[in-house]
Amino acid sequence: MDFIVYTILLKAFGMNYLRANALSVTAGITNNFFLNAYLNFKVTDNMFKRFISFYLVGILGLLISEILLYLLVDIMSMNSIIAKIITIFVITIVQFILNKTITFKKKKEEV
Repeated sequence: MDFIVYTILLKAFGMNYLRANALSVTAGITNNFFLNAYLNFKVTDNMFKRFISFYLVGILGLLISEILLYLLVDIMSMNSIIAKIITIFVITIVQFILNKTITFKKKKEEV
């Protein structure tokens, strides 16, 4: 969802790539939370608390992706679509590790 929204904002609306990234990441956070809770980690207790944790991890990912995009596009003159693809891979790994160990950590009796 993140990449699709990013591309639409960038290409169809001519939005600045950093602003498009901020909006696309924010749009993807809620969608990704429910997909992760129900399909990936299968942990659905304390959903509000887990959502807040997931959202904070998402904001950290947003900050890292903004920095990476700036470096790749403005400093290294990379195409903004290719740069976004690269940042998605990096951020996905970072967020998966954080969400697995923090947001969707199962209680000891569930393991």
